[in-house]
Amino acid sequence: QVQLVESGGGLVQAGGSLRLSCQASGITFSNYAMAWFRQVPGEEREFIAALTWNDGTSYYGASTGGRFTISRDNDKNTVYLQMNTLTAEDTAVYSCAAVYRQVPRTTPTTYDYWGQGTQVTVSS
Repeated sequence: QVQLVESGGGLVQAGGSLRLSCQASGITFSNYAMAWFRQVPGEEREFIAALTWNDGTSYYGASTGGRFTISRDNDKNTVYLQMNTLTAEDTAVYSCAAVYRQVPRTTPTTYDYWGQGTQVTVSS
């Protein structure tokens, strides 16, 4: 059974930082490209960041503005999202996703597995 479990969300003041984690089980983690998306109620999922499974290439959505960093630890089956200089516009549910041995894309439907998400709320 495949599980992606996010953690690290919460309430933070504008200008603050959070680090989200997503731990995977039931898959050979090193074979999967990993990504973060976020969603606000009533809106579509927005691509935030992705990291390839093989060569460490990272991709970022336009809204991150150089403030976010994605990384992974294959020994811990975990992908991270470091978020700095947060604003109220970053408030959303953040979810991680995994796709097997493909270049990660910005389209949510291209991913094989999803976590349940973790709420990030930034107070202004």
